[in-house]
Formats: sequence, C-alpha cells, structure tokens
Amino acid sequence: MEFAILLEYGWVLLLLIGLEGLLAADNALVLAIMVKHLPEEQRKKALFYGLAGAFVFRFASLFAISFLVHVWQVQAIGALYLLFIAINHIVRKTIFKKTINKEKENKEKKQASFWGTVVKIELADIAFAVDSILAAVALAVTLPNTPLPQIGGLDGGKFLVIFAGGLIGLIIMRFAANYFVTLLKAKPGLEIAAFMIVGWVGVKLSVYTLSHPELGVLPEAFAKSVAWKATFYSVLILIAVGGWFLSKKKEVDASEGYSEEL
Repeated sequence: MEFAILLEYGWVLLLLIGLEGLLAADNALVLAIMVKHLPEEQRKKALFYGLAGAFVFRFASLFAISFLVHVWQVQAIGALYLLFIAINHIVRKTIFKKTINKEKENKEKKQASFWGTVVKIELADIAFAVDSILAAVALAVTLPNTPLPQIGGLDGGKFLVIFAGGLIGLIIMRFAANYFVTLLKAKPGLEIAAFMIVGWVGVKLSVYTLSHPELGVLPEAFAKSVAWKATFYSVLILIAVGGWFLSKKKEVDASEGYSEEL
C-alpha cells in the first residue's frame, strides 16, 4: 500500500479516535445517570449489560451498513440523521438547558426497576451505535480504495479503519471514560464542538450523497477532490481548536467524576 494512502488512513483513524473519545464520554455519562438510582451490585450488572449491548449493536450496525453504504437513499438518511442529532443536541444544550435539567430531576425521582433500566440502556446503546458508525462511515467512505478484499459492500481498508474506530470507542467507554468525562466537565464547550463536528461530518456525507452518479447534483469526483477534502478537514480542525480554546474552564470537583464501575 502506498505511503500517501497509509498517511490518509492514519489521519482519519486519529480523527475517529478523538471523535469517538468525546462521543463515548458523553454516552458513558448518560449510562451513569441512567443507573445511578440502582443499588451498587445491580448498577455493576446494568453497566456490564450496557457495555455488552454497545459492543453487539455497534458491530451489527457496521456490518449492516457495509452492505448499504453505496445506496444513495441510505446515504441521504444517514446525512440527515447526523445533521439532526447535531442540531438537536446543540439546541438542547444551549437554548433549552434549564428545561432539560428540570426534566432530568423529574426522571431521577421516578426510579425504574433493574430490568426496566437495562432495557432503556440497550435502547440507548442502539442510538449510540448508529451515531458512532454513521459518523465513522462518513469520514472513511471517501478514502481511496486499498488492495484488501471487500468486506460486505465496503473496501477492506475502509471497513478496518471504521472497525478500529468503533473498537477504540468501546475501549474508551470502558477504561478511559472517567478522564474524558472530567475533560468535558472542565471544558464543556468540547461537547458542543464534538456535535458540531458530527454535524459537519453530516455535511460531508451530504456532499458524498449529492455526488452519487444516480443523483448527479454535484460532479462525482467532487466528494473525493483534494479541494473539498482540504476544506472539510480545515473546518473540522477549526471547530475542534475553537471548542478547546473558547470553552470556559470550570473547576471540577473530584467527587463529580464518572463512576469507576463502568
């Protein structure tokens, strides 16, 4: 494999690690809130089921989408979904923040049973898996093809980089969630930046969809052109850097750290 292709694949994998880290931290924080009402022993079991579900659903999503990734209707739905979750999350975090906090307080008062909590966790895992895999696919789909055999409907190299990104996300959720959650609490703007990146990745998938030969809204070569890739990655880096430096730093109480049980 040529060095330039390896370099491009390595760059996308690094981006995936960073994005997966922030998304995994946000997902882990949601799981922690969902199980905090349970007794300690049941909490550990619920979190274990949550991680098992995250593993199964994430890789089931990857194998399913590998067969559908070149269907423009699926690409369009994926692009709209990424844009929706990004806009929805940012609006809820910025405009309706106080309302959400009241809703959380009310939900915490209504304690669900153990298995009821597990069902909610698994449903959340499905949503997390779709978010993660769609974002990874949108980043990797315009990479150059490799000599590796196809897996499903994807080039083997693209499949492996998406697989690696998903696996790293799960490892982060299991072992490094505490660090990332603390980072998000110290620099809350990073969470907004992460979902802005998800939205920008949705734009990338939209461009790829509009370049599909069956639509032809944009030239087919545009989505893979150097100019578009340079524009995409430049904006992505600006969002990430802006999220880091423009975020107001908050003091984090050690007692507010994420549960070590995950």
